[in-house]
Amino acid sequence: MTGRGARVPAPVKRVVHFGSRSYGRVTAPARMLPSFLICGGQRCGTTSLYRALAAHPAVLKAVLHKGVHYFDTSYHRGMSWYRAHFPLRRTALKVEQRFGMPAQTFESSPYYLYHPQAAARIARDLPGVKLIALVRDPVERAHSQHAHELARGFESETSFAKALALEPARLCGEEDRLAGDPRAYSFAHQHHAYRARGEYATYLARTAARVGRGWIHVVESERFFAEPSMVYREVLDFLGLPHLGDPPFERHNARPRPSGMDPGLRRELAAYYEPHDDALATWLGRTPGWRR
Repeated sequence: MTGRGARVPAPVKRVVHFGSRSYGRVTAPARMLPSFLICGGQRCGTTSLYRALAAHPAVLKAVLHKGVHYFDTSYHRGMSWYRAHFPLRRTALKVEQRFGMPAQTFESSPYYLYHPQAAARIARDLPGVKLIALVRDPVERAHSQHAHELARGFESETSFAKALALEPARLCGEEDRLAGDPRAYSFAHQHHAYRARGEYATYLARTAARVGRGWIHVVESERFFAEPSMVYREVLDFLGLPHLGDPPFERHNARPRPSGMDPGLRRELAAYYEPHDDALATWLGRTPGWRR
């Protein structure tokens, strides 16, 4: 017997998702495309912001998955496949009739910010789309990602320090390979870029060169969790959505760390990120909170 809160078996879930996507492809021309995306960064509170925005009455979230990963790892599937993940336009019309404002839909794929092909693809296929990028203390982000990849079975090196030491060899040539081959995939680039993913300003600049700086809103995740209502209102203003009350603000996907970080390693990483944090300050309009 299955209760209301019972977990759906993985094989059943796969069948349901396959059927839903198949129906979605058939109805793709009648479906919405996103007006905004949460594009990163990984382990920066993207799920928490996604849940808050999905609670807005005029926002319709992607069906099946919060992260479609079309513009990074599934671009070869085509736009009909991508459209299949979003609500029907008739659903959006009902929302507009009920609330007196156009409905918006979105998804959240944190690998978009880091993948070298994603920004150009987004600019080409979704002109005028708005992007939200979350950032956090890159030292904490790297440590959190390592714990996350371990828990998911995507990392075999249990020592964070050793995983950092392995990173240059793991990523050697992968960025260029991904940039040069539209069908290429790199497991290491997606799952083992602990240090590299914290160079936020580099990837924001690359994205801005494709979509325009005015179409990107950067959120400092520490501030989002400290002042959720204020940050939420700022995001709504960026998206052109009215404030109709605050949703529940909760932390999602937090994982325990298997061990603390060596103080010497923390100092080394903080020094490494200092110039990157200085560059990020121009995006935030202030020194990042973790540097103050």
